[in-house]
Amino acid sequence: MNTENRYTETEPANHPHPNPLPNTEEGEDAGASSPNMLAQSQPKASRRSRYAVIAGVALVIVAGLALGVIPRLRAQSKLVAATQEVTLRTVTVTNATRLASSVQLALPGDVRAFEETKIYARADGYLLKWNSDIGAKVEAGQVLAEIDTPELDQELNQSRAALAQAQANLVLARSSAERWQRLLKDRAVSQQEVDEKTSALAAREADVKAAEAAVARLEKLSSFKEVRAPFAGTITRRHVDTGALIRAGGNASALFDLAQTDTLRVQVNVPQAYLRDIAIGSTVAIAVAEYPGRAFPGKVLRTSGAFDATTRTMLTEIEVPNRNGELFPGIHVDVQLTLAQANPPIVVPARAVIIRGEGLQVAEVDDANAIRLQKVQAGRDLGRTVEIVSGLSDGARIVTNPTDTLVEGMLVRIAGTQTASAKANQIAKR
Repeated sequence: MNTENRYTETEPANHPHPNPLPNTEEGEDAGASSPNMLAQSQPKASRRSRYAVIAGVALVIVAGLALGVIPRLRAQSKLVAATQEVTLRTVTVTNATRLASSVQLALPGDVRAFEETKIYARADGYLLKWNSDIGAKVEAGQVLAEIDTPELDQELNQSRAALAQAQANLVLARSSAERWQRLLKDRAVSQQEVDEKTSALAAREADVKAAEAAVARLEKLSSFKEVRAPFAGTITRRHVDTGALIRAGGNASALFDLAQTDTLRVQVNVPQAYLRDIAIGSTVAIAVAEYPGRAFPGKVLRTSGAFDATTRTMLTEIEVPNRNGELFPGIHVDVQLTLAQANPPIVVPARAVIIRGEGLQVAEVDDANAIRLQKVQAGRDLGRTVEIVSGLSDGARIVTNPTDTLVEGMLVRIAGTQTASAKANQIAKR
């Protein structure tokens, strides 16, 4: 009220009206209404000022929150997320895969000659000469060496003389027996005497047969003075020289080693795990280190039909053509077997299988990176991998480094994937 009076009192002095209202009735009404209008407009202005101040303070508070508190909250949430990521166990995973319909099995093999033998002498004597040396290609029946056999020759001569003597005795005995038969008809001799002459004839005939057998034996033995090849092949070793003493029998030494190399045999030991897959006639590729990038074809010829109780392997023989003589007996080769499988199994790394009281398990990682322990049934142990008969689907992500701390539902971090904090740092650097 005082404010209004001051305003009305000082206003004429400070702001004299250039045109004072005339002292009329209309002027009096206008002078009376002006103070009332000013009194009504002043509270409205004060309220607007207070609202403006309150709005400004609120704006300042909101800006402070936006610039200070909210970033701190975000940083704290990031810190919590990063801490959770750090505390998650890191695991390496791989996908369970199904074997191909045909499995390639690589095994070491030893090359053998298709036929190989040591050649011995059958007659005693001295080596007169040898006709074939190592590396020589020989045919069946070819003379490899000749032996001088003086003792055998002498025995043969004696046997022939004994045969001639037996034959002469036989002639005499036959003529005597015939003569006594005629005398018996004239009753000049007794029956007893005739029987004696007949028995003597039979004895002389037996003597001749024995002498003939002795001569035949020595003649056959004499034929071994020439040492011949039993089959076509290559002389791989010569053990004697000219003039060497040759002994026949159990303590004899071999003269030559002969091998047939036109066709070779490669022997491999197939593990028991591939018992169902090995098949006679299946194709094989032979790799030799001395022929890089080249494979020699072959096929499975036969198996031993039994497994070695110590190694649990079965001896398998492979036939390899060698017409050009590029392969040699005794070398080491790598054999690539192609094994067909009608129902290929699922395989996982052997270290991924967990052995617990509940049985065999595999730790599978689901889409949420949580552990799911799957009970499985194992098949064949293939060394680095194990067949899974049941309990696991093809393509499942499994942990390859499981530990006893893995439990059902446990969250894990997969090795090789970026964490959220690492991604944020990369984005910040950009």
